[in-house]
Amino acid sequence: MAKLTKFTIEYSQILNEQSELVAALPEFAKDPQALINMYEAMVLTRVFDKKAIALQRTGKLGTYPSSLGQEAISVATGTVMKPEDVLVPYYREYGAQFLRGVSMKEILLYWGGDERGMDYQGPREDFPISVPIASQATHAIGIAYAMKLRQQKRVVVPFFGDGSTSKGDFYEAINAAGVWNLPVVFIVNNNQWAISIRTENQTRCATIAQKAIAGGIHGEQVDGNDAIGLHLAIGRALEKARSGNGPSVIEALSYRLCDHTTADDATRYRPATEVKQAWAKEPVERLRRYLQHSGDWNDKKEADLLAQCAKKVEAQVAEYLNTDAQDPVTMFDYMFKTIPHDLAEQREQFNLRRK
Repeated sequence: MAKLTKFTIEYSQILNEQSELVAALPEFAKDPQALINMYEAMVLTRVFDKKAIALQRTGKLGTYPSSLGQEAISVATGTVMKPEDVLVPYYREYGAQFLRGVSMKEILLYWGGDERGMDYQGPREDFPISVPIASQATHAIGIAYAMKLRQQKRVVVPFFGDGSTSKGDFYEAINAAGVWNLPVVFIVNNNQWAISIRTENQTRCATIAQKAIAGGIHGEQVDGNDAIGLHLAIGRALEKARSGNGPSVIEALSYRLCDHTTADDATRYRPATEVKQAWAKEPVERLRRYLQHSGDWNDKKEADLLAQCAKKVEAQVAEYLNTDAQDPVTMFDYMFKTIPHDLAEQREQFNLRRK
């Protein structure tokens, strides 16, 4: 029997669980301010996240999906993306969205049931949050194909959870990306739990990254709690795609320290010992310790940062809570360019009842 081909999947880590360098420090990371900027963005994301959960628990926000423990993935991505690139998120990319100009108020509006929250005033071409699982995969392919036709030096960055990679949409997207050599980087946040289903119970693959092989594209796994390693790997994949050298799948191996959403109770299916072990690897503390050991961070800077983040979050929360409710009649206005006859009649009847 002849062996036709052979595949390998690489795993990379630069900053380990003890905040020690286990590989050469990338050039960008030799500038302490670059790391401080990422750290500050991660802390801001976590402070926002905690407040959002508090708003939901007090009836001021709808069901909300936390990003606790997964901040490094979105922040590293938001840091390396260019303004002209397009982010296609699912629902834990707040760090990247904030870095790209989405406001906290807009995120809160969306989870508060107001679709105006997805009408970003910052990155106008970034896509709204995708709650349906993996549907954003094919959207990303359409965007990337348009970029290629226009010969634009831009990249599409769709995000997924590990559960999304079990859907046909994901496989179809990576196959199309490979066939058409599209400028797209698929980032999989493998937080090891698709709601209550472990990764090993949804796939026999040793890694999510190896699914890229089915599409004939590059795939690699990165420590999703290592902000430095993520920055390097995602940045490299973006430039590869931007230069016309093909798409990639980046699997960021993380852990969901929170419930799936505020409608979930993870204690019903997940052992407390596992969560405790995951807390020892989490990304924010890992980078903070590194910065402290290198002399670029201290307790005063930490206290000042937390105070600044709290102030920013509270200001955005106040704007959200003080936003006037949208007129209900607008439910008829945004589905079609020209409203169909039957909906026009319903709209008229709705207005008549209000008089």
